[in-house]
Amino acid sequence: MRQRNRRQRRAPGRENSDRWMITYADLITLLLIFFVILYAMSSLDTQKYAIVTDSLSDTFKSGSAVLEGGNGLLDGSKGNDGAADSKDPEKGGSSSAGQPAGGSGQNGTAAGTPAPGQQEDTEEHQPTARELAFREQEEKLADLMGVITQYVKDNNLGEQIFVADKPQGIAITLSDRFLFDTGRAELKPPAFPALRQLSGLFRGIGATISIEGHTDNVPVTPGSVYRDNWELSGARAMSVLRFFLDNEGLSPEHFQYAGYADTRPAYDNTTPEGRQRNRRVELIVLRQLQEEE
Repeated sequence: MRQRNRRQRRAPGRENSDRWMITYADLITLLLIFFVILYAMSSLDTQKYAIVTDSLSDTFKSGSAVLEGGNGLLDGSKGNDGAADSKDPEKGGSSSAGQPAGGSGQNGTAAGTPAPGQQEDTEEHQPTARELAFREQEEKLADLMGVITQYVKDNNLGEQIFVADKPQGIAITLSDRFLFDTGRAELKPPAFPALRQLSGLFRGIGATISIEGHTDNVPVTPGSVYRDNWELSGARAMSVLRFFLDNEGLSPEHFQYAGYADTRPAYDNTTPEGRQRNRRVELIVLRQLQEEE
């Protein structure tokens, strides 16, 4: 009877000592579900996934110290075959640049093969098609600005033609004294050589050119054929556009024009010099691609 009582008393102790396994199993299950949900919510990068799977496949094929009864994870610092030593070039492991190690390939990567993280860095820095197009466009715009600047310098047109690199594109500003008589929109013959030079550059630029007419804030004279500065600025922009289309044969698909009257002054209209510089036609070679952030 005493022995039976002793056995009955020991039974509850065994059950209590094994209950932690239930809690542990529940915890592991919840963690598994949590990571499965995170994985399902994430966007899978197929290239990076392929790199990781190939690396794991190579690792399991080549074997590891843990599976083969080696030193183990905690003993990795004691030998040259451990995982810790495989990252140290001084201890015979592979270097950060993917140099072949002196070991037998048990560091998880094949000899002479870059680590998965290094492969990802190389692929991330590969330029996309949009980035290549943006760089090509910027090179063309830089060449265009250089050629026009040199042309203005060689022909002493610094007071008539101004070139600037603006966020929307390369802006070529032509003074109204260089293009037109006062209050008129017909091009003057002395402006033809410069416009022909520009048309040759526009022919191969492959971008949209916006032709914009501007005036000062002085109203047109009562005897003018134009009702106001809106019509005058628009007619001047149209005259430049017609020269490119009719005289030079450029494609109309690459042009647009507008007249802004005195609504977008670049200088102070209260001074004669400011009003003179506000009477202008701007040719803007637009940036059609913007750099990705």
